[in-house]
Amino acid sequence: MHNLTPLSGLLGGAMIGLAAALLMLLTGRIAGISGIFGGLLTLNASDRGWRLAFVAGLIAAPLIASILTGALLPSPAMPASLLLIVVAGLLVGFGSRMGGGCTSGHGVCGVARLSARSLIATAVFMIAAIITVAIARHMIGG
Repeated sequence: MHNLTPLSGLLGGAMIGLAAALLMLLTGRIAGISGIFGGLLTLNASDRGWRLAFVAGLIAAPLIASILTGALLPSPAMPASLLLIVVAGLLVGFGSRMGGGCTSGHGVCGVARLSARSLIATAVFMIAAIITVAIARHMIGG
């Protein structure tokens, strides 16, 4: 199923950019999801409030949008087992912490700041994604 809607993509991208810019301007923080969520798991409680609000907003926003528009998106088809999905999620989380950030931190904020580290990380993310899709779609037949 392909639902390419350039207007909604443009609006969503602009909103992500605005949110990232506001977070940077108002708090001096980079909107990297792995770093924000990782900060919730530490014992330091001094900045837990804004982190919790940010993560809650990530979860609440699509739910509120679906209520307002009346269009609840269908659940994605999960072709793999639940165990494989959990392992993959843990590997992504580990990799993002090991790489010093996730796609949102590097791809949205780091590239906007012309950070060499983020430009390289984003290029690696994209190359890995292209290779993964090529293998999954054209070699394995998924």
